[in-house]
Amino acid sequence: MQKLVPYLKGYYLESILGPLFKLLEVCFELLVPLLMAAIIDKGIAQSDTAYILRLGGVLVLLGVLGLASALTAQYFAAKAAFGFATALRRDLFAHTNRLSFSQLDAVGCAGLITRITSDINQTQSGVNLILRLFLRSPFVVTGALIMAFTVSKKLGWIFAVTVPLLALIIFVIMAAGIPLYKTVQKHLDKVSLSTRENLNGIRVIRAFSRQKTEQKQFDLTLALLKKGQLLAGNISALMNPLTYVLVNGAIILLLWQGAGQVHIGALTSGEVIALVNYMTQILIALVALAQLIVTVTRASASAARIHEVLTMTPAMTDAGNTPQAPVPNAPKIRMEDVSFAYAGTDEPALSHISIEIQAGETIGIIGATGAGKSTLVHLLPRFYDVTAGRVLLDGVDVKNYPFDQLREKMGIVPQKAVLFQGTLRENLKWRKKEATDEEINHALAIAQATETVKDKGGLDAMVSQGGKNFSGGQRQRLTIARALVGNPEILILDDSASALDFATDARLRQALKASTKDMTVLIVSQRVSSLKHADKILVLDDGTQAGWGDHQTLFATCDVYREICDSQGVGGEVQGL
Repeated sequence: MQKLVPYLKGYYLESILGPLFKLLEVCFELLVPLLMAAIIDKGIAQSDTAYILRLGGVLVLLGVLGLASALTAQYFAAKAAFGFATALRRDLFAHTNRLSFSQLDAVGCAGLITRITSDINQTQSGVNLILRLFLRSPFVVTGALIMAFTVSKKLGWIFAVTVPLLALIIFVIMAAGIPLYKTVQKHLDKVSLSTRENLNGIRVIRAFSRQKTEQKQFDLTLALLKKGQLLAGNISALMNPLTYVLVNGAIILLLWQGAGQVHIGALTSGEVIALVNYMTQILIALVALAQLIVTVTRASASAARIHEVLTMTPAMTDAGNTPQAPVPNAPKIRMEDVSFAYAGTDEPALSHISIEIQAGETIGIIGATGAGKSTLVHLLPRFYDVTAGRVLLDGVDVKNYPFDQLREKMGIVPQKAVLFQGTLRENLKWRKKEATDEEINHALAIAQATETVKDKGGLDAMVSQGGKNFSGGQRQRLTIARALVGNPEILILDDSASALDFATDARLRQALKASTKDMTVLIVSQRVSSLKHADKILVLDDGTQAGWGDHQTLFATCDVYREICDSQGVGGEVQGL
């Protein structure tokens, strides 16, 4: 956790005041046994009621002052811990957004969600306890040890032996527990992933009556989590009995040796009671420490997982890139012998792709599932970097563009239509914040979504989380409209009309052709009918370039393309839209 200490910046004063007020509370607490000894030896022994009441009042005052100190320490510790968690969560979220798609794929969505929620909550609790309670135990133990030697040097050796043994027990259990809690957090990631998959795919699970199978799989995942937690819990559970046995044994020894000292007049009865109280204070402090060890151990494991993500250097940055000017007479898009492979795989997703696209052209991209169509278009906005070759935009390598400039040129409609909670107007302004209603309505008209917006009550209609109050086809049309707002130079439609009927798809293509003459349009689709009117079509086959040309040329020369056409009952002639 020490690696995350910089996130306490701005709360150093609270981080100091919290333990200081705990130290003040401990000082009040350590005075109590001495007062009790005085009450026994003088007040009770001499039947001095006034003396007893006077010291009793002092005890009450010490209690009140101790309570005030404890509450103040709690306030400062909570403030520092909350500020720490806020800053950490903000930086982790921002850093996650800077990681490349490959790195996000490697960590996993479930792992990132667990880190930004559960793990940060654990570290917040750990910081709070360290500032508020964790340092209290050393204060109490050290203070009680000093006070014990002040009362009796001859019996102080019992404290001197007991305290190191207690510290050894705690250290051994901590050393055994931290790796186990790291494993528990990994199992928790798997539980989160399983839960997320089941909730997202609940309709599919019910459609195939797979509830029992998924329940069994979930139970297996939970069993691993339970096994890990039980093992870690059993080790942590050894703390209390071991410390109780040791401390109570020390108290027995203290009473035995103390009785002899009282008999010879070297100690008073009150001083023996004071020594027992100091030993009891040590016991209570270390038992509290034992209970805190579990939380702090979990916090340490969580902190390590958070630090693991924070130390990941973004594999793809635009640091040092300056705005680029287009190269005169250069093609809009050029791919030169492009190859790409996903991290952790040996087989390339794309191999030796070379194409040239002029401004204003409409390009179709087709191929079997897994042929690399989406991967190809993801290279343009630099969601991924090529492993070989170059991708040029306006004659400039995309790696030389600042991300903002590069992605501002593009309107992207992903395969999965995603809308965000808020109004329709807010969703449609994602590409261009200052877009006017006129621009938005124009984009809606092209995307065939005008009626959808009217039916929902206009641009101020609310969108539920994930756009669940819209159908699949409605979401697709709205995401197309969102990409068109601001008139991007390049429009990428990644299989974004799959939920549209053929008539709506045809009207969409007509509107795109009529309204986007200066826009370069890339259409990824499984439907030949959606692509056959494109200026050129790229045919992909298992990541390789199987064909490049217009519909008629490809139908005559490309076997892969002709097979796709035959399977959909499409001939080689291009007729009207």
